[in-house]
Amino acid sequence: MTIELKAPAFPESVADGEVATWHKAEGDTVARDELIVEIETDKVVMEVVAPVDGVLTSIKAAAGTVVNSEQLLALIEPGDITQASGTSRKVESADTSQATKGAAPAASGQGIGPAARTLLEEHKLDATAVKGTGKGGRITKEDVVAHLATATVATQSTAASAPSTPSNSGGAGPSGERVEKRVPMTRMRTKIAERLLEATQQTAMLTTFNEVNMAPLMELRRKYKDQFEKTHNGTRLGFMGFFVKAACEALKRFPEVNASIDGSDVVYHGYQDIGVAVSTSNGLVVPVLRDADFMSIADVEAKIKELGIRARDNKLTIDDMTGGTFTVTNGGVFGSLMSTPILNPPQTGILGMHKIQDRPMAVDGQVVILPMMYLALSYDHRLIDGKTAVQFLVAVKDLIEDPARILLQL
Repeated sequence: MTIELKAPAFPESVADGEVATWHKAEGDTVARDELIVEIETDKVVMEVVAPVDGVLTSIKAAAGTVVNSEQLLALIEPGDITQASGTSRKVESADTSQATKGAAPAASGQGIGPAARTLLEEHKLDATAVKGTGKGGRITKEDVVAHLATATVATQSTAASAPSTPSNSGGAGPSGERVEKRVPMTRMRTKIAERLLEATQQTAMLTTFNEVNMAPLMELRRKYKDQFEKTHNGTRLGFMGFFVKAACEALKRFPEVNASIDGSDVVYHGYQDIGVAVSTSNGLVVPVLRDADFMSIADVEAKIKELGIRARDNKLTIDDMTGGTFTVTNGGVFGSLMSTPILNPPQTGILGMHKIQDRPMAVDGQVVILPMMYLALSYDHRLIDGKTAVQFLVAVKDLIEDPARILLQL
């Protein structure tokens, strides 16, 4: 009896998805719980695994196809994969002559996904020159795109370094080609662009700035970071844990900043679910720390590390990305001195951290060099008044400059 492989059931917040990468081709044997195909939604990349042992007999949705919730993706003939491996080899042998017309076969131990094979044939590439990062060294569509990008950069560098040659008219003509490359946006990148545009067009966004003296927090971290790491099983003491906890305390004092607008209603949240912006190769994602106000600084640091690793490996789930009442983003890790963070609707506030930089400051009539950080709070002026926004940011500043107040909830 043939088994239908279907797309996952998408939550209400996800309309559809796009087939990103097939890790198996028609005729391949598959093992139960083995990764078969990846579906890219506007939030995360979802993995679809084999429900049984058997042979992938037919692919119904090729790479690049937009699919809906629980739509048929492929058919699997269940059976003993040891016996089925012979069938798989026969199918592969039958397709060998056709596959070699476009691109050379992959190196030993590698396979080529359908989308990757199409790109190889279009660009007449040798598959052995492409490094596969898929399971078992399999070449994916992303591997071919990355190879093309590298080749383009190399071509441009060669053209730039080559000496110019005189043209027929006697003048100096340009050397090399003016190379351009057109690559379609990923589904996630497209959705990010839509949401950013929506935030700027449909909210009355305004930003207020302040600066915070990081010396007390840096001294606290220097004094306890080794002991903290040993006590909490390798969790490192960073700054994000303090800023998340400071934001939670400030949100309790100014509930408008923790609220959201739903049509003509204001929804006040009696909890603090803090989104933490994480940069990945696919774009910026914002996984959520649930009930961050009840988490310790060690819990916050450990959870941020876990979410960061899962984001890098495309392992975040829809639940990890859904919700959030307030967001904290740290552009300082990339060297940003000051920026205006964009709201993450329907949230009405986002806190931006920046680079720590030594600056001369006036302290008790004396000029002192202190490690300072600019803070930015972008907020929706439809709900939050300027006075509230400024007081919120000052509350965060006071808590960071005197970290004991975070623990004592003062």
